Formats: sequence, structure tokens, C-alpha cells
Amino acid sequence: MGGPKSGWLALAAALAVASLSASAAISLYFRKSKSNLSNEEAAKKIQQLETSLKNALKKCAAERQGRIRAQKALREPLSGSNAEKLESISYPMAPIAIVHSCFSTRNGTPRQPLLVPLARATLVFDSTRIPQASLEGLEGYSHCWILYVFHLNTNLDKLRKRASHSTFKAKVRVPRLEGEKVGVFATRSPHRACPIGLTVAKVEAVHGRTVHLSGVDLVDGSPVLDIKPYLPYCDSVQGAKTPDWLKVDENLLGVASVNFSDDFPSSLADCWLLVGEKSLYSSPEEYRDLIKQVLSWDIRSLAQRNRPHQPIGYTGFANLTEDALTAENCQEEEEEEAIENGAGELDSSPTSSVLYHLFLEGLDVSYRIDSNADVLVEKVSLPSVSFTSYG
Repeated sequence: MGGPKSGWLALAAALAVASLSASAAISLYFRKSKSNLSNEEAAKKIQQLETSLKNALKKCAAERQGRIRAQKALREPLSGSNAEKLESISYPMAPIAIVHSCFSTRNGTPRQPLLVPLARATLVFDSTRIPQASLEGLEGYSHCWILYVFHLNTNLDKLRKRASHSTFKAKVRVPRLEGEKVGVFATRSPHRACPIGLTVAKVEAVHGRTVHLSGVDLVDGSPVLDIKPYLPYCDSVQGAKTPDWLKVDENLLGVASVNFSDDFPSSLADCWLLVGEKSLYSSPEEYRDLIKQVLSWDIRSLAQRNRPHQPIGYTGFANLTEDALTAENCQEEEEEEAIENGAGELDSSPTSSVLYHLFLEGLDVSYRIDSNADVLVEKVSLPSVSFTSYG
């Protein structure tokens, strides 16, 4: 934005200097002409100076026209709505930091920021690109915005190969509408045309190139594109409007209670001996409080909430219509994705309840939830799979 303005300033300065120089020179020659030069010689010198000034002005004008043509050429690809033009546009973006979060997988990560105050993370900035001085002053803000990449989206490979021709779902299911769909740009779904996320978090501390955060909804390993300070006077919009479907009872997404089994303390103590030194939490008790805060929200998928005790292999499709079958298949796809992400596994016994899994700081937290929405956390154990991004 400063390019054209700075060009005008440079041109004005050049003209002023040239005019002053010419005036000074003319005055000097007038004074000298009284003693050394004839009127004819003085007039000749003045004409030479005027010619020189005109040439300098023409040169400045030509340079200015050249800058205008170059700027126009740079703006031209953005001026139209032609898809072919947009396809050729790219911007130099690369991650500047990596998130180290308490959430090892997508499952269990809060759907929105600040819902779990104890959810902690650190942003570790790239020492080869980001000077430490660039973070000076950030500690003076209570919160900051974070722009990041949804790096665990399953369609990223398609986007990398040919972004302009990749497709995404125009409508997505939202938890508050119990399965109904709305346009993706009316939601905060991670599955977007450009997989970029925006979140806000509390700034706890800044140490060197590391920023300590709380209240996060970020998965471990998320690449960060930028951070900006949160400004209450302009970022908080008074009287902002939201759709009615966002105003539903919060109890629809919450649980009745979170309790811990008798075996839980000993299982946590055993695991804490192995991971406690690397933890973002100071004690097993604080880690237990984190579990309670996370599970106070029903983190299960829509399909799992609708069919919480249905065993694997259930095939009750005999009397379903074609539309109902389509909906059932969509729910199955969602359920498979949730199970793949560690949301839970359906026991093969029709009489047993479902055992779900939540992965926090690389530990497997297993729990059950009954029909009254009461959660029982059974134990903490080392996971059967490793999470290499956590550290």
C-alpha cells in the first residue's frame, strides 16, 4: 500500500530539489553576470540550465510511468474473476511455528476455543526464519489470534496435487442441528476449500521463541501460519448476530456428570512416572482436572450419540427406505472416521456398553457414557499406537 505513495513522495522531492538547484544556479549566474559575464552570455547559461531542468523532469516522469505500468501488470491477475487467472496465482506461505498441544488426535479436541480452560499448548517458532525479537511485546496481551493449517484433513493430498480442481463438500452436518446440513462457509468445519483455521487462545507466557497458551482447540503438530494480538475494542463485536440454530440449549452438547473409577488413580500414577516430566501439567491431579473439563462436553460423533450402544455387525436395514439407507450410510462413514480418530470402539457384545478412548498428551484415557449422559472414566494407559508429533 505504501508503493504508489512513496513513488509520489520521491517524485515531489526530486522536483523540489531540481527547482531549488535551478533557481540557485540562475541567481548565481545573475550575480556573476554583473562582473564577469555579458547579458548575452548570462542568457545563454540560463537557457542551458532550463533545458537541463526540463530533461530531468522528463526523466522523472518516464520513470514514474514505468512504475505505474509495472504495478498495473502485477495487479492484473487479481482484477478479474476468470478461474484460469485465479489458478495461476500463488502466495509465498510456509509455517512459522508448530503447535505442541495436549490433544494428540482430532477426537476430543474442543470444537471451539476457550471451552476447556486447562487445554494447554506451546507454539514453538522456527529459529531459522523467525527472529526472537519479533515476539517482543506479545506478553502484554491477554489473548492472541492464531492462523493455522488443518493438517490432519484427509483430502490434503488432493489439494497439494491440483488445488484448483479439487472438490469439497458444499454442505456439512453440524452437531447443534442433530445431523442437518448447512453451507460449509456458515460453519467452522475444518473441511474447507482452503484448509486454514482461525482460533483464539489465552497467552500465558512468552519465553524466547516459545509462546505458552491455554484454552486451545488445536491438535498437536498443527502448522502455524501467523499470530496476531487480540484487540477487544475492535475484535469483540457488540450486538453481533448469529443464526437461531446456534442458540440451542448447551446441554445438548454437554454431559450430566464426569466420574472416575476406583482404579483410575493408580493407573494415572503408573503412567505419570513415564510421562510426567514432559507434561504440560504440573501434577497428576491437574491432568485429572483436564480430563474432566474435556469430557464435560460430549465429544462423540453425531452417529455415536444417535446409536451409542449398537454393536458392530448390526444390520437392521430390512424396513428402511432408500432415503433412510442413504442417511444410514452417511452416519456409518462418520462413525468409521470417528473410530479411526480414536473416538471409541463398539464392543462386539450387544449387552455391553461402548468403551471410548480419548488421547491426551499421548496417553489413552478410556471411558464410558450411559444413556443418562453420565461419564465414567475407567483408566489411563499407554496407547497401542504412538504419536510421533507429540514432544
